[in-house]
Amino acid sequence: MKSLDALVPEWLTVPDLADELGTDAAQVRRMVEVREIVGVKRTERNIFSVPAAFIAGGAVVKNLKGTLTVLSDSGLTDAESIEWLFTDDDSLPGTPIDALRRGVKTEIRRRAQALAL
Repeated sequence: MKSLDALVPEWLTVPDLADELGTDAAQVRRMVEVREIVGVKRTERNIFSVPAAFIAGGAVVKNLKGTLTVLSDSGLTDAESIEWLFTDDDSLPGTPIDALRRGVKTEIRRRAQALAL
């Protein structure tokens, strides 16, 4: 598995994410609980962080939650889901998260479902 820090250029902590979304840390934690977003504990201090690319225009990227559900249903952990979303795919082009940010939902979900096969 490639290091997530090598794949994800920028991370947000819970307080940073709350600021980006104009909410509070408790609401961000609820978003994590319902898997609207996912993150991992990183750094030597084990700080929970979420990829900054999951946020666009002050909101969670449209269609991210459903895609995360498909990835989870395909057996991927949160870390593996982040790795998949941020791994370059020449056939897209770019990464699955780039495609979701551009509004390409159906193809990304089809590829995520194929992981289960």
